[in-house]
Amino acid sequence: MAYWLFKSEPSTWSWQDQKNKGAAGEEWDGVRNYQARNHMRNMALGDKGFFYHSQKDKEIVGVVEVCATIHPDSTTDDDRWECVDIRALEDLPNAVTLAMCKEDPRLANMVLVNNTRLSVQPVSEIEWQIILELANS
Repeated sequence: MAYWLFKSEPSTWSWQDQKNKGAAGEEWDGVRNYQARNHMRNMALGDKGFFYHSQKDKEIVGVVEVCATIHPDSTTDDDRWECVDIRALEDLPNAVTLAMCKEDPRLANMVLVNNTRLSVQPVSEIEWQIILELANS
């Protein structure tokens, strides 16, 4: 299993919006960055991800699961753009802010800390465990 982070502006698509989709999940559509798209091409069913609110709050708020692998993005006719579907699994007990990630030396190499603009990014297994630890403290 691999781990990922999905970023969204809450005014566009919030954690609550994601949870409201239930077990069916929702396309992670609208991604127009090749690196982010390529990350989605590497995803497998059952991979886990963090749901991150960008813009104002800048915090990881929940855990999602990939429930459909790469397929054409329904929001465009341009076949270069593809997406996966994700479903909400659980709220984090406590949100983990970008500031908390930047302050923790164990996360110094995390993509989120070094490239806050990338909307879909990998998370190492060690980083995954650290974020969960922070969320439970």
